[in-house]
Amino acid sequence: MRGRLAVALRRWVDSTAAEDETREDPRGIDWPRVLPFVALHLGCLGAVWTGTSPFAIAVAVALFVLRMFAITAFYHRYFSHRAFRTSRGWQFVFAVMGASAVQRGPLWWAAHHRHHHVHSDQPDDTHSALQDGFLWSHMGWFLARQNFATRTRLVRDLARYPELRWLDRYDVAVPAALFVALWTLGAWLEFAYPALGTGPWQLIVWGFCISTVVLFHTTFLINSLAHRWGSRRYETGDESRNNALLALLTFGEGWHNNHHRYPGAARQGFYWWEVDLSWYGLRLLEALGIVHDLRRVPASVLAAGRREVSRP
Repeated sequence: MRGRLAVALRRWVDSTAAEDETREDPRGIDWPRVLPFVALHLGCLGAVWTGTSPFAIAVAVALFVLRMFAITAFYHRYFSHRAFRTSRGWQFVFAVMGASAVQRGPLWWAAHHRHHHVHSDQPDDTHSALQDGFLWSHMGWFLARQNFATRTRLVRDLARYPELRWLDRYDVAVPAALFVALWTLGAWLEFAYPALGTGPWQLIVWGFCISTVVLFHTTFLINSLAHRWGSRRYETGDESRNNALLALLTFGEGWHNNHHRYPGAARQGFYWWEVDLSWYGLRLLEALGIVHDLRRVPASVLAAGRREVSRP
């Protein structure tokens, strides 16, 4: 028991720490390892003691926006689906931004997502709400032992980059650096600009805990609701659905039926009226020369979608 606990704690730092799980329920929760996830939620209650300030809220919103874009545009559309191209340097920059969202490393994220597309809403789907219910699809799946390891065989194209392997192995490093940076900024502002009414622990509560937890559950809604709530433009072989509200909350990810019809597109809101904030951000990065070769939706797919909408 003591040995398993020690390994679980080592996995807070090094995700490759070996553990014999043959005697454990693979769908069971490894509680020592997920304590930081629980602590993040409890940390939100700290707002009762730290209070708030316009600056702290601005930091929380800015970090939500930046990290949501990093998850949706890069962890999802770039790393998982290779929907556009960028340089190795920018690839690493946005991988670090995605890692700061505390949703594990880019290889782990992309591998599990690719597995989901292969088995979408089938018994082997990692996080199907239809197969296993809301709570499992929302967050139970990534807290379970069986989904802790990276499915490296599914991301060999990404695993050839040692810097991405490092981010994946030490997936706590970037969140820890963000924590320290926010605390340091808050301490400096409290001393240098007291009129802002902020401080180190206030920035930790709002900029780290609250911003991250809201980001968690907003992105998790795509797994738990986007296969159950919304409309279906395309017959895709699964129950993926388009939902405008989820699309607004997740910067375009809610056009989920579109995405399952053609996952390789950098754009998930296929038509002009389907708001896709991540697509607009990618177009800006394209104009700046940071990304290129954005994969468009084929004309045949768009035409088929229009025919479905026009049916009485």
